[in-house]
Amino acid sequence: MSDSEAQTRVEARPGTLRDKLTLVLAGALGLFVLYTSFFGAFESLIQRAIFVSVIGVLGFVMFPLGAGKPWRRWGLALDTLLAATLLVSSVYIVLNFERIMTELPWAQPHEVALAAAAVAVVLELSRRVTGSLLFPAIVLLSLGYALLGHLIPGDFGHRGFDVAYLTEVVYLSDRGLWGLLVNVASTTLAAFVLFGAMLLHTGAGQTFFDLSARAGGKATGGAAKIATIASGLFGSINGSTVANVATTGNFTIPLMKRLGYPRSFSGAVEAVASTGGQLAPPIMGTAAFVMAELVNINYWEIAVAAILPAFLFYLSVLTTVHYVAKRKNLGQVDTEDLPDWRTALHWRRMAPIIAAVIGLGVGIAQGRSIALTACYGMIGMMGTSITLQVFGGEGWRGAAGTLWRSLVDGGRGVVTVGVLLVAAQVFVGVLNLTGFGVAATSMILQGAGGQTFAVAAIMAVVCLIAGMGLPTSAAYVLVAAVFAPALIQQGLDPLVVHFFVLYYATLSVITPPVCVGVFVAAAIAQSPWARVAGQAVRLAATVYVLPMLFLIYPGMLAQGGLQEIAMAAVTGVVFCLSVASLLAGRAVFGQASYSAAVWLLPAGLALLPEWPATLAALGVYAALELATRALERRPVFGAGP
Repeated sequence: MSDSEAQTRVEARPGTLRDKLTLVLAGALGLFVLYTSFFGAFESLIQRAIFVSVIGVLGFVMFPLGAGKPWRRWGLALDTLLAATLLVSSVYIVLNFERIMTELPWAQPHEVALAAAAVAVVLELSRRVTGSLLFPAIVLLSLGYALLGHLIPGDFGHRGFDVAYLTEVVYLSDRGLWGLLVNVASTTLAAFVLFGAMLLHTGAGQTFFDLSARAGGKATGGAAKIATIASGLFGSINGSTVANVATTGNFTIPLMKRLGYPRSFSGAVEAVASTGGQLAPPIMGTAAFVMAELVNINYWEIAVAAILPAFLFYLSVLTTVHYVAKRKNLGQVDTEDLPDWRTALHWRRMAPIIAAVIGLGVGIAQGRSIALTACYGMIGMMGTSITLQVFGGEGWRGAAGTLWRSLVDGGRGVVTVGVLLVAAQVFVGVLNLTGFGVAATSMILQGAGGQTFAVAAIMAVVCLIAGMGLPTSAAYVLVAAVFAPALIQQGLDPLVVHFFVLYYATLSVITPPVCVGVFVAAAIAQSPWARVAGQAVRLAATVYVLPMLFLIYPGMLAQGGLQEIAMAAVTGVVFCLSVASLLAGRAVFGQASYSAAVWLLPAGLALLPEWPATLAALGVYAALELATRALERRPVFGAGP
């Protein structure tokens, strides 16, 4: 049994000491995030050291060693020792903050020991969080490379660094364990994770599902469209493909199966739709906040840049689902099984959501920090929710319970991504020290002959491979730190390059052979994972090409003027609709399946970055669409009533 399974098993038995400790620590972490979001963060290293110590201790409580096994007492002893070690290492930084920031101290033997212990503890936590040795092994390799790189001949060799100097970088500075990614995790990212938890606990989750059901349930392929819309809405908040599949999938996949949808298709729809949630604002699988730090631009610019690509993602998936369902005559959802519009849009359910949006708007209008803006949204949302509960008969106790559960769930959500970003920061800090990224960039440019799209193709494959088995945020950071400079040196905008990396790192979650999102969906659908993976790749095939369009049309990411953005939007829509029609096997002339290949014509024209080609693509697609609809409406002679 894995650590995550053990966690679920123990949480099913409320009232244990570990349950109570989890509630206290997670609630305290939520309060810490709320406090620092409103009043401002502490001094840099103090803020980060406190954050790391709390998520570390809470991590060992949430992911215990040997839970449910006879030797659990030994696991408890080791967990206590590791948690205490990380706590001591963090407190040492807090107590020596001024010396570290002003004197740039030489590492002493006891500091070397504290650094080694802290790194080891963080890597063990990352192993438990991911359930795999892959991520900590990559970080360990980077540390080994820093120590022994002077033994490597050629471009990848470097002058070498001793243990003391490495300690100064990793532990006694703001470039390693307490680096910029940890700053992002402890401030802006944590604030929006808590914002998402509060949003769901104030009833937005059920509202999202009801609205999705009403929007897509009666359409062709209604159950699959419900899954697509609902998973997109949920995923844009919780930021995890696996968690999204596990939650919304338990409702949508059985619904699709009950209406006669193939099991593999049902699982694939849920997996792909949940993956897209990580690419949709506001949270984008937590990557938006990390990207803002790496690219050094405002988070809101990234959120705006993500809107059109996210729209194109779901447009392509919904279009493919629509025509597959139409061709296979897949069932719709009965009206009596759909929620009522009045219930879904009742003012009591919508009020907290509207208040949250108003709070965010006020923060943006006043030019507040991202964390404080999120805090304004939380204050508006929770204030409205508490008022409704108190005057609605639930009383102060019910309102306080909602607030506390939000803080606890927010604290839990911060742990997973926080631990991964601490470990990823060690990796990034060490690679920047050794210059490995420069050597890798040089190798890629030479191998691709300096051709931009050859470099892009190599990077796409690297992203898909590197992201397998890793959470999206970790995969994005690892690949962006090493390989993004190769495309940036080709003269491309850093924002475009980082979105390119993010999309392929995200798609690795549904790309075989290690496709964790597909594994979860296949288990719920009770279908072989290989079949689900095949269907998922087919559904997402358009999206695999979409990042390449970023390089041709930066306007897809809101770069350039209105003309560039308009051309990118028209091109993207035509391309997605054409390729989705092709993948769905939509015939154009008669019923001959080969005729579907004509959808490649407008798709091909859309790849040419000029207005004449864009307008030609639009015209060809419109003609094909009109011809197809006319043939579909044509009566079949000789057919009986």
